[in-house]
Amino acid sequence: MAFRTRILSAAALAVGLAGCASEGDLVVDQGVGITAVLSSCPAVGIPDYTGDVTVFRTAGDQTLSNMDMTASMTNLRSTCNESGDRVYSEASFDVLARRTDVRGARTVSLPYYVTVLRGGSAVVTKRVGAVTISFADGEERASASAKAGSFIDRAAASLPEDIRKQITRKRRPGDVDAALDPLAAPEVKAAIQRTRFEMLVGFQLTEDQLAYNATR
Repeated sequence: MAFRTRILSAAALAVGLAGCASEGDLVVDQGVGITAVLSSCPAVGIPDYTGDVTVFRTAGDQTLSNMDMTASMTNLRSTCNESGDRVYSEASFDVLARRTDVRGARTVSLPYYVTVLRGGSAVVTKRVGAVTISFADGEERASASAKAGSFIDRAAASLPEDIRKQITRKRRPGDVDAALDPLAAPEVKAAIQRTRFEMLVGFQLTEDQLAYNATR
């Protein structure tokens, strides 16, 4: 199943970041004025159609009068520790919920998933957790916070030495490839793609819930 997410892509990393690069980053600013900062930390995002969930009282009836509760993920934040052999990335988010029947106190558990993709499509890991929403008697709205974390093999998220040398090799005026973008070479693009990881978080939806989000 293909997802669209608002996250940084490999191409977005190859834009004027030389002044922001820190020690240990791969920076190319020789010859053709290219700058690229490659991090081992995964991009973090919420795939389209999975950041909201709608619960109906009776299955098969997706009318407004049958709606029981809605919830949305918001305020997604991430931290990353790439100092060791295993890179640890953690995402935290808030869930805002609203119910239609405010009578009585109520507790609802909403499942969510965290998955790590490599190269944009290969699933490395997937785990399912749950966030608990507690409505007070008479209250229409409630909220909760949750966290999700994943480990990534640092070696898998790093460019091979031969590719790094190919990118960082100094080019002098007059060289055959002096005006060529080393990041555009097919083998370099493929290597960069293999090191790109994404950590995606969303509600663990049923097929009906996902279809409802996609068509509403």
